Amino acid sequence: MIVDTAFDIAQFALEQALGAGAGMAEAYLNADRELSVEVRDGRVETMKVARDRGLGLRVIVDGKVGFAFTTDLSREAVASIVRQAMANAARTAADPCRILPKPYGEYTRLDIYDPAIRSTGEEEKIELARQMERAARELDPRVRIIESSVYQDAESEVTLVNSLGIAASYRSAYCGLYIALVAGEGEDSQTGFALDYRLHFNELDAAALGRRAAERAVRMLGARPVSTRRAAVLFDPYVATGFLGLLGPGLTAEAVQKGRSLFINRVGQPVASHLVTVVDDGAMKGGIVSAPFDGEGVPTGRTELISRGVLRGFLHNTYTAARDGVQSTGNGVRGSFKGTPEVATTNFFIEPGDKTPEDLIKDTAGGFYVTEVMGMHTANPISGDFSVGASGILIENGELTRPVRGVAIAGNVLDLLKQVDGVGNDLTFFGGKGSPTIRVSGMSISGH
Repeated sequence: MIVDTAFDIAQFALEQALGAGAGMAEAYLNADRELSVEVRDGRVETMKVARDRGLGLRVIVDGKVGFAFTTDLSREAVASIVRQAMANAARTAADPCRILPKPYGEYTRLDIYDPAIRSTGEEEKIELARQMERAARELDPRVRIIESSVYQDAESEVTLVNSLGIAASYRSAYCGLYIALVAGEGEDSQTGFALDYRLHFNELDAAALGRRAAERAVRMLGARPVSTRRAAVLFDPYVATGFLGLLGPGLTAEAVQKGRSLFINRVGQPVASHLVTVVDDGAMKGGIVSAPFDGEGVPTGRTELISRGVLRGFLHNTYTAARDGVQSTGNGVRGSFKGTPEVATTNFFIEPGDKTPEDLIKDTAGGFYVTEVMGMHTANPISGDFSVGASGILIENGELTRPVRGVAIAGNVLDLLKQVDGVGNDLTFFGGKGSPTIRVSGMSISGH
């Protein structure tokens, strides 16, 4: 027998768990739907629709935690994972910090579900991917290959009930576009890309994205190395967001408690320029990761991690907060019903400044505007050390001049942040992370 509603299923799971001897129990249900359409030369290359639905059950018995999940929501299957979770709990070590959150009252109402994402027909979504292709090719005849032109959307329904009285649900959706292409001239080829994800379908601008990707590729044609030098370096929002991603793991209390953070024992100390403020905001307006509560039922909200260069604190879920004797920041993030809440970022970004990117360039007598880095995955998130290949555009006398590639930049991400002397007003998100253009006063650029 299938129980009618998600709340019915959750309540049944809790009753079974408490009846089996659990001191506390939590049922997390979610149902996901994802659509991805890839177009090439105006024709649909691939179309994928994926659906996933299930229940994750966490039980706590005298400080021992057990977890199990199922995609079968019949009473028999739910009763079976209760027994499995209880058996798993019996095999774990007791920890008094393993607790569940109590009810928090009303959650903030967020505009995170646009019905148009579901109701819009597939042909209209396919047409957006075609528009990106056309706009890119029309911008410049040197755009030779469209490697990928993709429309994506996803929808999720979450229901969470625990034995302490939390009973809540929400529905969310987002949509987005991505294009990657190649421009060529003679023997020279350069790549370009653009992406944008939104909570509202009518905010997508396919033609603008296509042109942006083409511009990125065309402006790099003829790129060559420069001589080794030390100069000011500007990072465009996409590259700056990549460096910000290095900081995310180290700003979780979980990493600090495990001794795997570059921010250990630095709370209250300057760790960046006074121009740098780093924020995580799980309830941010327009954020595609926004939700009224996290994967444990704790309200989401704004957490200033680095405020005007000074480290203020870390991200917490209920467990890490209990260990440190503080409140959860609402960062108990779950990928799905198949896992327990881990500490992670939500909408994670560097706050924008008051200068336009053009002003930052104009104020730079000589420097390097970095538009792409290669090898960021090799950077060490624990030490913050990095060494990456870079390409971009040379800055001479306050103007962008010629394209550059075949150079490298290396250093430590904290040293980089301490040398930030300019922050743009162009905060741009790439999924759940974002940054404006930032300028670093001086870095070594390894060329020829």
